[in-house]
Amino acid sequence: MTAADLESTGTKVRQPIMQARNLVKTFGKVVGLDGVSLDLYPGEVLAIIGDNGAGKSTLIKCLTGAEIPDSGELTVSGQSVHFKRPQDARAHGIETVYQNLAVSPALDVASNLFLGREERLPGPLGTIFRMLDTKGMRRKAKEELTRLGISTLQDVTVPVENLSGGQRQAVAVARAAAFGSKVVVLDEPTAALGVRESNQVLQLVRDLRDRGLPVILISHNMPHVFDVADRIHIQRLGKCAATITPESHTMTDAVAIMTGAATA
Repeated sequence: MTAADLESTGTKVRQPIMQARNLVKTFGKVVGLDGVSLDLYPGEVLAIIGDNGAGKSTLIKCLTGAEIPDSGELTVSGQSVHFKRPQDARAHGIETVYQNLAVSPALDVASNLFLGREERLPGPLGTIFRMLDTKGMRRKAKEELTRLGISTLQDVTVPVENLSGGQRQAVAVARAAAFGSKVVVLDEPTAALGVRESNQVLQLVRDLRDRGLPVILISHNMPHVFDVADRIHIQRLGKCAATITPESHTMTDAVAIMTGAATA
């Protein structure tokens, strides 16, 4: 049954926030992506898993403007887009938290939340003397952290270098959530964290989903993936080997598909 047929019967059709169709990316003779397609829907966590060299990083970079695909189509909210740099993706509401976090340790929490988006004081102080609205940014940062339910970062004036790994990750995720109006991409957000801090980050992911913000989660940690993901996109040898759900397949099934020992 087509989407038109469903609409004629009164059935609501979910429309993807982001769609990738037949993305191809090569690096000389090395094929990074070989015709990969992907759909991301509102209010869902889409995990992307795969062995090393499967094309996960290349796929994410093409979705977020860090790489330009050789061919294929990318749409956001039904609009065809051609990202040439990460700023283009950010302009379309796509925020990415990379594995290295890209936070500035010497700056405080509020300054990191507004990093690259600093707000200036109104009037001549801001326009002529270019003075930052530090008080306003700190107030907004605290409001955003409260809205996200992040209770581990009460003092937004603390330098990030004084925070734990989980708290630093929370700062990076909060920054993405604050400005990512359509999609948040998280690259291995729990890779260097302990059990307690990992659970806090996973709860953040759930909270983003519950707010209706779709999340793309790249992770090697299968228990974490099966804990929070609604659907799981499996990359293998530059292709999408399968898209499964935690209800339809087990972790053992996912690993078998990743390694080529089984098919979906």
